Amino acid sequence: MNWKTYKLFSFFLLLLLFAACQSEPKVDYANLTAFSEKGINAVIEIPAGTNHKIEFDGVSFKNDQEKGKDRIVNFLPYPGNYGYIPGTRMAKNKGGDGDALDVLVLSESVPTGTRLEIVPIAALVLKDGGELDTKIIAIPTDTSLRIMEIDGFTSLMTEYNVAQRIIQDWFLNYKGLGQMELVSWQNERFAEEEIKKWAK
Repeated sequence: MNWKTYKLFSFFLLLLLFAACQSEPKVDYANLTAFSEKGINAVIEIPAGTNHKIEFDGVSFKNDQEKGKDRIVNFLPYPGNYGYIPGTRMAKNKGGDGDALDVLVLSESVPTGTRLEIVPIAALVLKDGGELDTKIIAIPTDTSLRIMEIDGFTSLMTEYNVAQRIIQDWFLNYKGLGQMELVSWQNERFAEEEIKKWAK
């Protein structure tokens, strides 16, 4: 390949890369709202199947630090895609932990930073150090991303009760024995009301 052909090839390669980058819409995470046209927004921080504790710090996604090292959960990997409902805040003066409402989306593993539209199917209510720590359990609005034929709380608790127990046991043990306390399981109506309650 001569120099002129190489330069031309390089130019077209750069042009293709630029076009590919421009075609992906950039997500404005800081200004996302809880509710979307098709349902409820969720932002995934930790993909299903990983142990790395990744969090959005308001600017970017970073591995949480503990004693100067990346925090890695010393337990089985996350059983779903874990993240938060944007535009929510569990206020401490109302018994919350001061963070956005957590969500576990039951679907194929998706990358950190993925925005998904979801349907809440349940809420796992826990206590962490005396503070309420509610986990919204959800499925994607897009049925092609779903991994189980769940349509709501009843099917989770009956047809997929083993999956429900796995989720419960995971959250009760991932920080170590006795660190988390189970308060209750609640249905999809409760989950939707929780999102409305904590929406800013």
